[in-house]
Amino acid sequence: MRSHLDAKHMAKALRAALKRQNIEITHSQCLEFVAAQFGFDNWNILSAKIGGPGKRAAFGFVETAPIFRIFDETKAKEFYLDFLGFGLDWEHRFGDNFPIYASVSRAGMVLHLSAHHGDASPGSNAFVRMNGIREYQRELAAKDYTYMKPGIEEEAWGLIMEVTDPFGNHIRFCEQPEE
Repeated sequence: MRSHLDAKHMAKALRAALKRQNIEITHSQCLEFVAAQFGFDNWNILSAKIGGPGKRAAFGFVETAPIFRIFDETKAKEFYLDFLGFGLDWEHRFGDNFPIYASVSRAGMVLHLSAHHGDASPGSNAFVRMNGIREYQRELAAKDYTYMKPGIEEEAWGLIMEVTDPFGNHIRFCEQPEE
């Protein structure tokens, strides 16, 4: 089920099927039956989970994807995919022998990597709030990557782990203390 409209269509179809069996119930009752079929206590909870009308804000950001400039596709994939553990979402080229533009992501973090001149400046920084920084640092240390051995620093605002890609771009991971 993709939306509240799908659920409402299901309720409408259920009501029509029951009517053919000479069973009369209200549309509201059908909505409650549909909610129960999906394991929710009532229609209001189901509607909230699947995004009923008016649930989308008039203004809001959907995703942030910093663009990092890269110069070598192989080195970029070795760093972002093999070392940091990101997945390759997609890659694009305008044709043969054109530079790559790609998206990589992991656990909700999205980065765009571009070999296109002018897309980004080498040496950029991204600040990323996260949970589980110690576990992530142990994961990276276990890979024994030749060019990067990140540690964790404790600052007043949280635990910090910084990595630098082969092109001078920095990602500063931060886990803030629990309050």
